[in-house]
Parts: sequence; structure tokens; C-alpha cells
Amino acid sequence: MGSQEVLGQAARLASSGLLLQVLFRLITFVLNAFILRFLSKEIVGVVNVRLTLLYSTTLFLAREAFRRACLSGGTQRDWSQTLNLLWLTVPLGVFWSLFLGWIWLQLLEVPDPNVVPHYATGVVLFGLSAVVELLGEPFWVLAQAHMFVKLKLFYTTVLVLCYVIYFTKLLGSPESTKLQTLPVSRITDLLPSITRNGAFINWKEAKLTWSFFKQSFLKQILTEGERYVMTFLNVLNFGDQGVYDIVNNLGSLVARLIFQPIEESFYIFFAKVLERGKDATLQKQEDVAVAAAVLESLLKLALLAGLTITVFGFAYSQLALDIYGGAMLSSGSGPVLLRSYCLYVLLLAINGVTECFTFAAMSKEEVDRYNFVMLALSSSFLVLSYLLTRWCGSVGFILANCFNMGIRITQSLCFIHRYYRRSPHRPLAGLHLSPVLLGTFALSGGVTAVSEVFLCCEQGWPARLAHIAVGAFCLGATLGTAFLTETKLIHFLRTQLGVPRRTDKMT
Repeated sequence: MGSQEVLGQAARLASSGLLLQVLFRLITFVLNAFILRFLSKEIVGVVNVRLTLLYSTTLFLAREAFRRACLSGGTQRDWSQTLNLLWLTVPLGVFWSLFLGWIWLQLLEVPDPNVVPHYATGVVLFGLSAVVELLGEPFWVLAQAHMFVKLKLFYTTVLVLCYVIYFTKLLGSPESTKLQTLPVSRITDLLPSITRNGAFINWKEAKLTWSFFKQSFLKQILTEGERYVMTFLNVLNFGDQGVYDIVNNLGSLVARLIFQPIEESFYIFFAKVLERGKDATLQKQEDVAVAAAVLESLLKLALLAGLTITVFGFAYSQLALDIYGGAMLSSGSGPVLLRSYCLYVLLLAINGVTECFTFAAMSKEEVDRYNFVMLALSSSFLVLSYLLTRWCGSVGFILANCFNMGIRITQSLCFIHRYYRRSPHRPLAGLHLSPVLLGTFALSGGVTAVSEVFLCCEQGWPARLAHIAVGAFCLGATLGTAFLTETKLIHFLRTQLGVPRRTDKMT
């Protein structure tokens, strides 16, 4: 499969994932806006911080490293060994859910049952949901590795059933004979089995999994660090935790809708096109050139999206919180939190793209060395979060995140620069914007800030609508300027995200 074909499939995978992400996130967004008017801040804090942390930590510890390691190789491999390795995520999930559940019930502060009822039941159900979701892991990796664009699924039990039904139907149909690269012919081939050469698992993948586990464990601390600090150090009460988590989810909504599908899909693209740990000058130059062009366009896209959120989010944070959750969110620290988070989204967008390339191109030894950097970042993040939170409240979490995200971006940019320095390609040019576009961003930020002072948010709905209209006009002008000045990015979006399918075998 050529690099251009892989690129087209990765782009379609990202766009299909984006559409489903938008649908599900919008449903969740509407439901949360309704629920927030009937729940206390304490319940929101316990569920969205404490219990969700249990769920995400269990899934992360059980599967994250396996995903990265098993997606790094090509489709031509002994898949029996790979599938055997992936099934180990289930017993690992059972272990971690029991161990972490015990910590959540016995060692952490238990909420007042009069304020937050059924806490123990919630711990059990969240841990069980994580284990059920892990049952679909071999199906997920097989589908991602072969880029089944149409196969995007729901959640926990539905996710597992959908994978089983999909592959049962696929492997029993005439279409399966056309898929020359598919390594299984029956649904039972996906179950653990003894391989012909006697080795139960691929030990090279297993060692790579361990390397990724160490690196991903530290990344998890950075990603969920504020929840760990809130949960184990009790720097905020449950009510303040609830407000912070709501603002955090609202602030990162666009990041999760857009950047996460792009990062996941193009990590697969870079991992397939580039040879891990091999210098750019020693690889197929056509693939290196395509990877550089894609990376440059993704960096440009992330920068533009992040700047748009930062510039316009500052003037519309209070209004968005008031519409979303009422006075509980729009008063107090909520607006300041959301404005700070808008800056963090910019860094989050750039980091997602740079690390997506970096982790796909690094050798095992480079991944191990990077672990030491992540260890230092994890330690500094926890300390900095604690100190800044004591000093300036929940905003301290966002400031600590910005600091550490900036260091992670710097590390990835240095790797990308070294990777391409002896080649003619300069993908980091994607971080440069035209002076005209930068001026448009600055002007839009100033106009919307003035509009907020005079039209929002205590002036009633006619003034609010006028404030929204000002923002819409400025946003249109900014996007129009970007369309006229960033022609290379527009060409990339047109040719890749809208490219017609060249073959039906991957659908």
C-alpha cells in the first residue's frame, strides 16, 4: 500500500471519527446542560472527577501501551501472537479495577452519603464498565491496523458487540476473500491460541509494549494530573472540583472533537509510512516527503484552530458558561477558568500533532530516553499543580498544564527538527502564519473584548445577541483571511479530507 493511499485512508478515518465525535459530544453537551440545573456541584465533582478518574485510569493502565505497540508494526505479521498479547488487557483490567476500586473505597475520603449517595455502587459500576470495554480491544486494534473506515463504534458493551458482529459478518462473507491483507479467516482466530512456531506472543512487540507503558504512564499523570491532585491531596472541595471539571470539559470540547480523532488517525498514518527509529535520509524519500507535507499541514491546522479558540474564547467565556450552566458557572471563578483554558487548548492542539509524529517515528531506545523527560515533567507538574492551586485556586491547575505542555511541545519540536535537518523538508514551517492573518486575529480579539465590556453579560438578551453578532462577523473575517492566505493548507484539506476512495477493500 503506497503512502498516498495510506494518507487518504487516514484522512477518511479522521473525518469519520470527527463526525461521530461531534454527534456524541453534542448529545452529551445538551444532556449535561440540562442535568446541571438539577444536580449539586458536589455530585458533579464526585462523578466527573473521582469516578471518571477510576474508569480512565483502569483503561489506561490496561490497554494504552498495548495499543501503541501493536499499531506500530505493519499488517504483515504473525497476528496470532499479536492477538494473544492483546487479550492480556482483560486480566490486567480486572486486576487494576479491583486494586483501584479498593483504594477508592478504603483509602480515599468517602463523600457524605446525604450529599452524594450510592458512592460505593458507583465505584463498582465504573470499574466493571472499564473491564467490559477491554473485551473489545483485539477487535479495535485489528480494525485500526487495517483502517476499516466505516467501523466506528459506541461504548463499553455496545462496542464489544459491534466488533464481534462486524467481524463475524465480514469473515463469513465473500468480501473477506478479497481482503488479502486480513490475517484471520474465522472469528475464532481472534481468540488466544498457540501459534505454529511455539511462541505465544511476539516478544519484540511485548518489549515495545513495556517501553510504551512506562512512557504512557507518565503521560497519563500529565493528562489527568489535576484529577489525581484533587483526588489524593484534597486541595479543592467536591463543589469546587465539580465547577473545575465542568469548565475543563467545556473548554476542551472542541479539542476532543477535532484534535483527538486527527491525532489518533494520523499516528497510524505516520507509523505505517515511516520506519521507526530510522533516519529520514535512509528511508524511501517519497514517503518521507509525504509525511513532511502532512505534518506541516497538520501543524498549520492545529495552530489556526487553537488561535481561533484562544482569541474568541476570551470574550465569550462568561456568556458560554451562563448559557450552559446558569449562575452556578458564570459567577465566581468559572469565567476566569474558561479563559485560561482557551490558552491551554492552543498548546494542546500543537502538542497533539507534534507528539503524534514523534511517537510514531521514535525508536524503542528513544522512547525509553523520552521516559526520563516525562518522569521529570510528571514530578514537576504534580508539585507545580499543588503549589499554584494553593496560591491561586483552581486556575493553578491550568497554569501548571500550560507550563508542562510547553515543555512537551519543545521536546517534540526538537525531535522533529533533528529528524528532518539533513533532508530538504521543513515541516515546522507549519507553525508560521502570515502577518496579515496574525493582524486579523489581534484585531478580532480587541473588537470582541470591547464588545464584551459594553454588551455582555448583564445587559439582557438583546445586547447579548449583538455581542454574538459582533463575534460572528469577526470570526467570518478571520476565517476568510485564513482561506485567502493559507492556500497550501486549503489545498491539503480539499485533496485529502475530500479525496474520493481509490479502492473499496478497506471499507
